[in-house]
Amino acid sequence: MSPDSSSPAPGAGPGAPAPLVPAAAAAAPAPVSAVAKGGRRGGAAPRAPKPGGGHGGLGASRWTPWLYLAPALIVLAALLVYPIYQLGLISFLEYTQAQVSGGEPATFQGFANYTELFSDRQFWEVLVATLVFAAVCVFSTLVVGCGLAVLLTRIRAVPRLALMLAALGAWATPAITGSTVWVFLFDPDFGPVNKMLVWVGLSGFEDFSWTYDRYSAFALVLFEVVWCSFPLVMVTVYAGIKAIPSEVLEAASLDGASNWRIWRSVMAPMLRPILVVVTIQSIIWDFKVFTQIYVMTNGGGIAGQNLVLNVYAYQKAFASSQYSLGSAIGIVMLLILLAVTLIYLRLLRRQGEEL
Repeated sequence: MSPDSSSPAPGAGPGAPAPLVPAAAAAAPAPVSAVAKGGRRGGAAPRAPKPGGGHGGLGASRWTPWLYLAPALIVLAALLVYPIYQLGLISFLEYTQAQVSGGEPATFQGFANYTELFSDRQFWEVLVATLVFAAVCVFSTLVVGCGLAVLLTRIRAVPRLALMLAALGAWATPAITGSTVWVFLFDPDFGPVNKMLVWVGLSGFEDFSWTYDRYSAFALVLFEVVWCSFPLVMVTVYAGIKAIPSEVLEAASLDGASNWRIWRSVMAPMLRPILVVVTIQSIIWDFKVFTQIYVMTNGGGIAGQNLVLNVYAYQKAFASSQYSLGSAIGIVMLLILLAVTLIYLRLLRRQGEEL
């Protein structure tokens, strides 16, 4: 049997000196096979992997998110970008019923439509009324939604479930259906609201028309808008409140803070990102209210006293066949919404909020 390679050399005893080995041979590493060196013949060093993976490198990893977003972006471009482009194009043309029917060609007018619009006194009155009405609607919706969200955290399971189902039912009701129901409730002849007010002893509500006066008509529409808008705020804020650690609220309560102080100093700062989202959504929805005003005031009220920009644009475009002026009003509304949203976000960023 062949001697073991690890056994000492013949003639080497325990006291014999170790055999001398050249330093170069002792320092040389053990031979490595070609497979261990990357499978290259001749022992060539393997190449370093490309950053970002082996399938295209950084270029592929940079474009991968856009490839996933491409279907949604295509749909948004078809539903938003192209209509906005057409709206802006028509606002610079002379586009009336004659151009729609093909009797006359559409001619480029430049900013003539905007000049005519801005010189119209009724446009500025409608714009101010729209801004004030939308601001009151947004504020009222946030107050009611946040108040009921806090209430949901303090009642038992059965009343909480009933309140949430009732609120979601109001939110799921179509705008035209809800507006028709509210018109019936406040009908001067058969509405139960007037009869109830008279029954409790309030004089002056016999055959009272809520839609005859400008401010009572706006108030009636305000109630309906808040009724169909607060459920989203309530559910969203309630979910945010439930995500706040209970130890934080208990500590504030033990320190003697009132419910209002807990909301203002503890809940509201922690819920600010959620409040930003629901506020911007409410601004967009309430600024472009159309169905409630059109149905409940019969197209804008007596002599147009309850017009808002959306209904005003509809009257200009379809009732008067001035499609170019209606498009110009739509572009003005779009710019106002963008400006209000950007200003709101900028103010929040100045306060150090990360959105």
